[in-house]
Amino acid sequence: MPNMKLIRTITWLSVLLLTACGFHLRGEVGMPFKTLYLQAPNQSSPFVVDLRRNLAANHVSFVTTPEQADVILDIASEMPEKQILTLGGTGRVNEFQLRYRVSMRAYDLNKNIWVPAEEMIIRRDYSYDDTKILAKESEEAMLYQSMRTDMVQQLIRRLSRAKPIPEAD
Repeated sequence: MPNMKLIRTITWLSVLLLTACGFHLRGEVGMPFKTLYLQAPNQSSPFVVDLRRNLAANHVSFVTTPEQADVILDIASEMPEKQILTLGGTGRVNEFQLRYRVSMRAYDLNKNIWVPAEEMIIRRDYSYDDTKILAKESEEAMLYQSMRTDMVQQLIRRLSRAKPIPEAD
């Protein structure tokens, strides 16, 4: 049986080392606005649901009309894509590249741009073996879910640093 005192000491040292290097768990991010109107083609997509959950965790309130909002977040599009990356000598697919694209912008009713229109892209490559179709379909689904989570986190970080930029006349 392992020595419990040794295990506690190792655990304590691990925590001490992690905090000494500046590591901290991902938590709340301060948002420069309190209310948000979220405009998206599909309000019930997993991406929008995850985004709403993360923004709510950061104390952002959602409003039902743009006039009530400090900031309007316009998600113009959200697209998962899949492309063949490499083929083997027999013409079979060896690798795919998955892409997750989100086009967005944020602004307020005073025509101040908070986040200029931009397209954010995350890419993942994975090997494919058509003898393991179910496993590879599962891997692909997990990769898309991971990419969606990463995209939500990138957008949250982008919004946390946003400031109104007055429109030039």
